[in-house]
Amino acid sequence: MLPKPATTTDLAPTGKGWGEARPDAPPRYPGGHRHSAQYGIYYHGGPIMTGTTAIYYVYYGTWSASQKTILEDFGATIGGSPYFNINTTYWGTNNTPVANSVRLGATTADNYSQGTSLSPASILTIVQTAIDNGSLPMDPNGVYFVIASPDVDMYGFCTAYCGWHNNETVGTTDLKYAFVEDSDRCPSKCAGQQGVSPNGDTGVDGAINIIAHELEESVTDPDGNAWYDGLGRESADKCIWKFGSTYAAPNGSVANMHLGARDYLIQENWTNALGMGCRLAW
Repeated sequence: MLPKPATTTDLAPTGKGWGEARPDAPPRYPGGHRHSAQYGIYYHGGPIMTGTTAIYYVYYGTWSASQKTILEDFGATIGGSPYFNINTTYWGTNNTPVANSVRLGATTADNYSQGTSLSPASILTIVQTAIDNGSLPMDPNGVYFVIASPDVDMYGFCTAYCGWHNNETVGTTDLKYAFVEDSDRCPSKCAGQQGVSPNGDTGVDGAINIIAHELEESVTDPDGNAWYDGLGRESADKCIWKFGSTYAAPNGSVANMHLGARDYLIQENWTNALGMGCRLAW
């Protein structure tokens, strides 16, 4: 049984990389079994995602078959990797950690059903429509990524953030979803590198880096009340644009991770354990 909450209240995360003061922001739990405040990030009592996490993609706009293959290869190989294993250093109220287990669920396409100028509310509508029409299942253990092509505008994209995640209770299901865009819309802001990228598509490779970021925050802080620091930064926020040790991929680009048959350039993630810090593997 966890001790009673401490009185320290941190800025609450927004899912977009920064925190804000909210009257309903939960206090930290004090140091204790599996919830020590010694590692630069704090537990606030909320749920995490345990068991196998499913990734669902909604390809919004115009996407080629080759681009979809790159994205789906990443979704099919991130689970079980030394990189995703970093998330196992995060625990919930029952002392069960995030599992190093991810599967690629279903994918579907959306041909601009909400137009080319989106709002955050549009993203939930897109996901709910895909579920309602049977294209995707309703899965409480899933994270639904709406991935937009670079001709789509989202207020704040490229200027305030490169992606975000959120949740909404739909019926009795806590639905976790995220927005990411092909980084060719603003490669100088949202791509890890310009020019040649590991899989020969700068926009898709840049999007994969952000997908990894939002995925690890979704499993460690799905509802915005679990793991984050005093500034409201979630696990991946603490390591944004830090890539660690890199190597030359076969096509001459820069990479730092090999998953399945592909190379990627993916940011580090915060390790919630002794030797805390940004890492590429645990």
